[in-house]
Amino acid sequence: MATLLYRLGRGAFARRGLVAATWLVLLAVLGGVLLSLGTAPTTSVSIPGTESQRALDALQKEFPQASGASGTVVVRAPAGATLADPASRSAVDAVVARASKLPGVLGAVGPFDTRAISPDGRYGLVTVQFAQTADELTADQRSAYEALGTDAPAGWTVAAGGEPLIATPEIGSTEGIGVLVALVVLVVTFGSLVAAGMTMVNALIGVGVGMVGLLLVGHAVELSSVTPVLALMLGLAVGIDYSLFITSRYRHNLALGLERQEAVGRAVGTAGTAVVFAGLTVIIALAGLSVVGIPFLTAMGLAAAGTVLIAVLVAVTLLPALLGFAGDRVLSRRQRRAEREGGVGTDLEEAAGNRGFAWGRFTVRHRVPVLLAGVVVLGAVALPAADMRLALPDDGTAPTSSSKRTAYDLVSEGFGEGFNGRLVMVVHGDDAQQIERASASAAAAATGLPDVLAVAPGQASADGRTALLAVVPKSGPSEQATFELVRDLRAKLATTAGATGAEISVTGVTAVGVDVSDKLSDALPVYLVLVVGLGFVLLMLMFRSILVPLKATLGFLLTIGAAFGATVAIFQWGWLASLVGLDTAGPLVSFLPILLIGILFGLAMDYEVFLVSRMREDFVHGDTAKEAVVAGVGHGARVVVAAALIMMSVFAGFVLVEDPIIKSMGFALALGVAVDAFVVRLSIVPAVMSFLGDRAWWMPRWLDRLLPDVDIEGEKLRPLETATSDPAPVGSTAR
Repeated sequence: MATLLYRLGRGAFARRGLVAATWLVLLAVLGGVLLSLGTAPTTSVSIPGTESQRALDALQKEFPQASGASGTVVVRAPAGATLADPASRSAVDAVVARASKLPGVLGAVGPFDTRAISPDGRYGLVTVQFAQTADELTADQRSAYEALGTDAPAGWTVAAGGEPLIATPEIGSTEGIGVLVALVVLVVTFGSLVAAGMTMVNALIGVGVGMVGLLLVGHAVELSSVTPVLALMLGLAVGIDYSLFITSRYRHNLALGLERQEAVGRAVGTAGTAVVFAGLTVIIALAGLSVVGIPFLTAMGLAAAGTVLIAVLVAVTLLPALLGFAGDRVLSRRQRRAEREGGVGTDLEEAAGNRGFAWGRFTVRHRVPVLLAGVVVLGAVALPAADMRLALPDDGTAPTSSSKRTAYDLVSEGFGEGFNGRLVMVVHGDDAQQIERASASAAAAATGLPDVLAVAPGQASADGRTALLAVVPKSGPSEQATFELVRDLRAKLATTAGATGAEISVTGVTAVGVDVSDKLSDALPVYLVLVVGLGFVLLMLMFRSILVPLKATLGFLLTIGAAFGATVAIFQWGWLASLVGLDTAGPLVSFLPILLIGILFGLAMDYEVFLVSRMREDFVHGDTAKEAVVAGVGHGARVVVAAALIMMSVFAGFVLVEDPIIKSMGFALALGVAVDAFVVRLSIVPAVMSFLGDRAWWMPRWLDRLLPDVDIEGEKLRPLETATSDPAPVGSTAR
């Protein structure tokens, strides 16, 4: 592997014009095709094989007139008035008339026709039916619908809510802040604007190719609205990190006096090998989401894995070409001055007082307190994770300034919180008589449950073979009591269905959330075995060790526990919620745990590879185990710290997004990266490695012979070495 990448790096450096032009032309062509095709529409969440999804599919077939998005406009009369007053009826009718004329609306029905009026007479619900699904609505249609409440008469409150306001999260200035912070970190790390700018440009080109390619794929494959956001988040973070790692090794090689092309070759051959294996761990973790069996999660995982793959390819091909254009300007002024003063061939990092070496010596010398402190602190942070609750998000957690949140609160005030999470019983049979009997039995069964507030009269399809009954819970859509109601209702309806011969199923947003949570819970053990198992094998192949992968995996458990604990404390319990711009705390989104495990496992192994690969390299080249630990931390600390700060800044930029799902994902990832890099990899790992000593690199002989040698430490490059005996000046040009 090292030899192959060494030759690839030298070749890209020598043909830098062709390589750079190829990537730029590819980006331009893909961008041109995307402009001609336009942005592909996103799709809603579907969970094939579940009861709720089967019911939704049946509704689309039996009630095609209601297959589009359905919105609810809430009206509240002034204090002291009711909707029954003549003036109030005129005001409500005006809202219904305006809603009926909105673009894309099939029709609107007022509360006087549906009897959707609160017990006190002040609140009413206007049902608005769109021809298109929520994913197909344009931004102008959403804006027009949301604006229904802007011109309400004095004293009246009108708010639009429901499906039409489920929009694609916007990507803009907030994420740009993260990129700017990352650029500042690169400038501070390298001490060179050229090195920082080149690293950032390389990463942005890779992200551009990956994202444009993904958006083109969206024309052939259905993607959810969160998929491009996750792909951008990860592609940008790892793209910068991988370029940073190789550039840092290239600068180190130049400082040792290697000729430029040789320095690039060796940087790609050693650091590039670590990048390839680090990228593979991320790709395995993300692609492993396919085992869950939920299409939108599969698409998210594969899309993000694709952008990571592009980031790896760009790092080992385009980056060497850009380094060829940069010359010795990638070195800081301090490094160039040290070279002029006779520093060629020496370890300029340690000579310059690199604090990474001091930290490495500290963790080795005080390994017991460092290890205990790290484990105790992370264990304490992880405690809230025991109270984690999962659900699909509802409008009750939307920003308080939004129309959908106002509508949610008004429904809760006038009708009870359960009206925001109504369940739908779908009764399907052979004929109208059977459906009538089954519907009556289903309504009686539901009414007998303690958490049911009411069961609305059924609505039959045109052929009379399908009926819908709305079940209103007493509790809110995200409360545990409602989740239990779904399970109890399904269990009771199974008996009713058997007695009547009809097919009865329960669906609705809350029911979908229950199905997603149950399916994810069933898939999680399989996912963990697959991802962690493959990651373990990959690290064992890379480091020729059993204990190093075991240590890496156990460290990841500390990371994920702390990330879960802090996220629960802030987003579910509401601790310090204002610091992240969260208006209302609530359950975490159902797919966050498995998504977080997949992403953080890959990123945690990135830092493990960056740090321990240098320890392995120095150990193989003759250092003692403890010297290798100190050297690995010394050489890798600056890169790992910079990489972590960059990832944290990129992920933290998504915390500023209004959407609570993206906000929680960005926070959990940013915190997980901070914990893993600073506490686990830079503190606990060197402490454990110093405990293990030479045993860290032990592997049974039979297994060592069985595994192929990938040569991550670049041992096979040593016979190629000529620069140490006759080093070329740092500023010399490649031949």
